[in-house]
Amino acid sequence: MKISKGYKIIMYSLLGLFSLYFVLPFVWVILSALKTETEVFSYPPKIFPEVLQWKNFVDAWTSQPFGVYLKNSVIVTVMTTIGQLLSCSLIAYGFARFDFKFKNTLFVLMLATMMIPWDVTMIPLYMEFKMFGWINTLKPLIVPSFFGSAYYIFLLRQFLMSIPKDLENAARIDGANEFQIFYKIFIPVMKAPLILIAVLNMLSVWNDYLGPLIYLQDQSKYTLALGLAAFKGVHDLQILPIMSITLVMIVPPVVIFLFAQKYIVEGISGSVK
Repeated sequence: MKISKGYKIIMYSLLGLFSLYFVLPFVWVILSALKTETEVFSYPPKIFPEVLQWKNFVDAWTSQPFGVYLKNSVIVTVMTTIGQLLSCSLIAYGFARFDFKFKNTLFVLMLATMMIPWDVTMIPLYMEFKMFGWINTLKPLIVPSFFGSAYYIFLLRQFLMSIPKDLENAARIDGANEFQIFYKIFIPVMKAPLILIAVLNMLSVWNDYLGPLIYLQDQSKYTLALGLAAFKGVHDLQILPIMSITLVMIVPPVVIFLFAQKYIVEGISGSVK
């Protein structure tokens, strides 16, 4: 079906207007973070600052050890992403390409864990990690990722189910073992869904507040999300520092999403198909 040029212009115009609803708050935060305190509270509001106040970011960043918070967030985000990619890809590969006893039962049980809210398992997990001596460390935030996520495993398994078995059978005829088939054939094929999982995990872990709040006590162990919440408690009436730190925190997820959006679309469409 051929779409007329006028219809495209109308649709793109409507989509552009609709996108302003989401973009304008972000632009307002950027402009407000670069204003003086007088300009922020001026009435009628000033859209653009007279002089860009870059020192707002420096003052806000140095008011608390945000460098330490950033380091902790990067460690947790990178390690959990590695854990999810390793564990989920291996488990999904097993469910999709091997036949074994109770496979379907185990898969259904794994999917059933998605129906259990984290609030229910929060206290048992805390007691377990306390028994291990992991409270006030980053281990409770990192180690569980190496056991996989039911949602990510489901995405990868659905993607792998769409790949014909002739691919791996040809590799076996050429003498490749199971590890070589997985590493040299299926990992490159799973590039798009793996990037999708990496981005989804990065966004959720980077913005996670409740997990660090429960398991971390010392300020030196805080992540950016927890440090930002503590920062807001101290500067509850100071708009500029809060906007500056909030802007610094939301920039990495936005940049990651912009660079990976192509693979996100490919990963979702491939998994659904």
